[in-house]
Amino acid sequence: MTETVRNYRYRIYPRAAEVAALRETLRLHRELYNAALQERRDAYRKCGVSISYNDQAVQLKEIRSVREDLAALNFSALQQTLRRLNKAFTAFFRRVKAGRKPGFPRFKGADRFRSVSFVHGDGCKLRVDERGRHVIYVQGVGELKVKWHRPLPEGVRIKQIQVQVDGGDRWFATLALQGPAEAFRARSAGEGEVGLDVGLQTFAALSDGTLIENPRHLRAAEEKLAAAQRVVARRRRGSRRHGKAKAAVGRIHARVAEQRRDFHHQVSARLVAEYGFIAVEDLNIRGLARGMLAKSVHDAGWAQLAASAGTRLEGVSAHGTSQTCPECGATAKKGLSERVHRCPCGLVEDRDVAAARVILARGHAAWTGPTDTAAASAAA
Repeated sequence: MTETVRNYRYRIYPRAAEVAALRETLRLHRELYNAALQERRDAYRKCGVSISYNDQAVQLKEIRSVREDLAALNFSALQQTLRRLNKAFTAFFRRVKAGRKPGFPRFKGADRFRSVSFVHGDGCKLRVDERGRHVIYVQGVGELKVKWHRPLPEGVRIKQIQVQVDGGDRWFATLALQGPAEAFRARSAGEGEVGLDVGLQTFAALSDGTLIENPRHLRAAEEKLAAAQRVVARRRRGSRRHGKAKAAVGRIHARVAEQRRDFHHQVSARLVAEYGFIAVEDLNIRGLARGMLAKSVHDAGWAQLAASAGTRLEGVSAHGTSQTCPECGATAKKGLSERVHRCPCGLVEDRDVAAARVILARGHAAWTGPTDTAAASAAA
């Protein structure tokens, strides 16, 4: 039986003393991360020596013997922080090897280090208290109240718990669950088939003619965000009022992220309920997000759209999908401003819907092979 890993996120509500303890835990983990990064960087620059995770993990016991504040923290959680740094270096060397712009691992400021990971049962554990409420125990902090908005699937195991704070000073616990794929399927997949063309003017167009509007949550919040950012600019950096103003900006961003996440969940749940086969474009989301359309791409949030529950998701090449006729397979060149597909064969259709039909044909060709001449031409 195939096993998979899924993350379930829950809101937690620490009291003031617990927030202070959590922030101190974050500070110490960030200090360890930055010190380990400094050691690696200096060892290579001065001596040409590469230091590994194992080298630094061996030093932890000695460091904890002379640092009482670190000794009070969970040992395996500190190891997780060193692994986090090691992953950053692994990704750096992978980019170097691939000939891409590498981006050397950076030191973390307080606003860039917002989470700590624990092995479940070792310094952090989900419990049910005597009143039947779910709480999460964190070593050195205590038991944190959890908003238990959905139960765990039967037959899954909690592997890790990540405690994190967002830009709006809200706290969350993310549970990494491992278990059979069937355990995470809350509903059966539908039986229909559809091609999905994600866009900017509309969030997505379906091959059956349905257009899903893009709510543009970030653009809707731009005025409030701009006003909050002006307040930050007027405050003295490092002051208490500056910190409060930054937190206000963070709350707006966090609200937009929640709205976007909820919208994507609703869309993906609807698609899964209706369709058993979904064909989508293999888009270079990161590349698009660095270009002229960066804000629109991030606001559409394409990378978060995912289908599950047993639906087959087939990725196809995005090349020429909006230039190809889904009826005859001919190429019909058009600029970005042209929103209607017109082909000499007589087809007149919304540009994005036509592209979604081409995507569906390509998805079929990738899965089972072309089924007719038009599909074969569209998939070419």
